[in-house]
Amino acid sequence: MSDSLSPVCRELASPGIFQPVLSVLIILGILGSYLPQHIRIITRRSSFGISPYFVLLGTTSGTSAFANILVFPKTSQSVACCKESEISGIACFAGMLGVFQVGTQWLCFFSILLLFVIYFPRATSPTNPVAPSGPTYRTALIITAICLLHVLATLIISIAFQLKNPAAIPAWANFLGILSATFASIQYFPQIYTTLRLRCVGSLSIPMMCIQTPGSLVWAASLAAREGLEGWSIWGVLVVTACLQGTLLVMAIYFEYFGPDSKHKGSVSDTDTPGEQDQSNGHAASTEARPVSAEQPSEETPLLQS
Repeated sequence: MSDSLSPVCRELASPGIFQPVLSVLIILGILGSYLPQHIRIITRRSSFGISPYFVLLGTTSGTSAFANILVFPKTSQSVACCKESEISGIACFAGMLGVFQVGTQWLCFFSILLLFVIYFPRATSPTNPVAPSGPTYRTALIITAICLLHVLATLIISIAFQLKNPAAIPAWANFLGILSATFASIQYFPQIYTTLRLRCVGSLSIPMMCIQTPGSLVWAASLAAREGLEGWSIWGVLVVTACLQGTLLVMAIYFEYFGPDSKHKGSVSDTDTPGEQDQSNGHAASTEARPVSAEQPSEETPLLQS
């Protein structure tokens, strides 16, 4: 290896084995953790129980985190090192795994946004009624538009800084990191409130949270080892997210398996929405309330009965 390489390029040229393998496993874990949530929304054909503000904050936080690592100075240095002939393709791939991790996480959460608005309960649906005090379909559309505008604005500003004022890139990267950490710090509060108010899990996936809560801590440790203390804005958000998601997980498990309504879970299909459950309960109640004759009329039945 040439001695003319910078310290960053030397580190990139010798990635070792443990760190790349762990990074690939984390990417697979991210995909596997979000898959139960995607499947649950699709199979239930409803996003009932998922707070639109949780989706808004999670998507914008993921966008900011992805843009943060893309414009992070060390990422640019790694890309520049990959252009050197001394750096192999495998070493470059291993060095960019941190970017792939954050990008995969953003793509998976953005998919939740799309599924959320596609399967949002409509007010005109007889099987998925929307509570008068709950969010409307218009709210879901507005939130989707805000997320798309945030992606576009972040992309335009990042390109503008890269072309016109490269010296401001570190400050912009830190701003994105702080923005991502702020959104991630509060994104679970609307969902915690929604779950408390509904006292049910709805379309929220418990397996997803069971995987992501400890997985976020492992991922944070991996990014901290890669980026160091100066990359706190990248991995610090994962620590905050893991703590809040763990709180939501405990609540979800309680309402699903130990709550006051958990004993009725066996009589109602897990894929039924609360609207469908209310309709079935109402139908059963009307059937029980309907008077039933004690015996069928015959020739000997008196015309006047007491």
